[in-house]
Amino acid sequence: MESDPRLPVISLFSGAGGLDLAVERVADPPLLRPDEASRGPFRVAIATDYEPQALDTLALNLPGASTLPGDIRETPTSELLSVGGLSQGDAALVVGGPPCTPFSKSGFWLAEKRESRDPNASLLEEYVRVVAQARPEAFVLENVQALTYKTHEAHFRQLLQALAELGYNPQWKTLLAADFGVPQLRKRVFIVGRRDGKAFRFPEPTHAGPSETTRTWDMSKLPHVTAAQAFDGLATSAEAGELVEGKYGELAAEVPGGQNYLWHTPRYGGRDAFEWRSRYWTFLLRLAPDKPSSTLQAQPGPYVGPFHWENVRNSDGDLRARRLRVPELLRLMTFPDNFRLMGTRADIQRQLGNAVPLELGKAVLHALSIQLGYVDAETEADDQLVRLSNDSVLIS
Repeated sequence: MESDPRLPVISLFSGAGGLDLAVERVADPPLLRPDEASRGPFRVAIATDYEPQALDTLALNLPGASTLPGDIRETPTSELLSVGGLSQGDAALVVGGPPCTPFSKSGFWLAEKRESRDPNASLLEEYVRVVAQARPEAFVLENVQALTYKTHEAHFRQLLQALAELGYNPQWKTLLAADFGVPQLRKRVFIVGRRDGKAFRFPEPTHAGPSETTRTWDMSKLPHVTAAQAFDGLATSAEAGELVEGKYGELAAEVPGGQNYLWHTPRYGGRDAFEWRSRYWTFLLRLAPDKPSSTLQAQPGPYVGPFHWENVRNSDGDLRARRLRVPELLRLMTFPDNFRLMGTRADIQRQLGNAVPLELGKAVLHALSIQLGYVDAETEADDQLVRLSNDSVLIS
């Protein structure tokens, strides 16, 4: 069998494979969802995660990737390399989004050897350990924006220092997914470093628009992709348990698109059912068709949105809000329509809610591909200019 000429990638904390999909689809044109990925420079050689079901989803969609379920704290780097058919220095990239747990007091970078591993060691530390021992050409680390908050400042600085001491010159930036064509106002921090020590330059946003913290924006850029645009042409069918029933079912159905429980306070036009700012923002939240979605939740409660802006009738003929259907969730994550997921509806929601939106991951990895010399920047720029000027392509 002919060997795959693409460069191998190690994926940590892979989940359902959002960042992995971006690795293998980095050559796809922006905001297109082809059933088959365009031939790009990278392939996922080995993916690992604590959750076997998420890896089953990944394997369905990236059958060429080897998977290794298990706790990363108990998985030696040598095992990752062996399962992936790699040696130290072979991997072009290490990618992944480790959950942000507290740093251990005795970090991997503070001593060359430890007689025993700290069972409470940070998963961020484990990411550093694999980078240190696998020596990839570059790494991409994705995490929640809260990692950069003042409450985590010491941990964040420690992480950056550890990666810098390995010679990777880490650069970081918080990116808004909607600024890269994702119909979702999701913020994530990315840390990128290169083994040669050259500073990574983050991609410039292609889109702009209002958000929670933005009231003015660059009007020369394309407008944010809206939920209605994302759903355009999508045929869906009813899913079991999609209706919002129970204690707040009637109230949820009365909330207009783009509003939440605050509609049912004295300041708005609904019922006087709640105190002002007495609930989380996502409580009874409905999508606004003319705006991007709010961040998709991984484990929403029964009355946590965003729900669709349209109501449907239940068996009694009463109007009810409905939850987003799986094909709609895929569109809001900019995943291909033929992406398949394992598990129950709750499992699927968790996997997608924890994933990296495809177009956001692609934007970062595409910029890295250019800067590492694996993609022709001039050709790509010309092609992308044509694509981004074609609105029909952007929302098809």
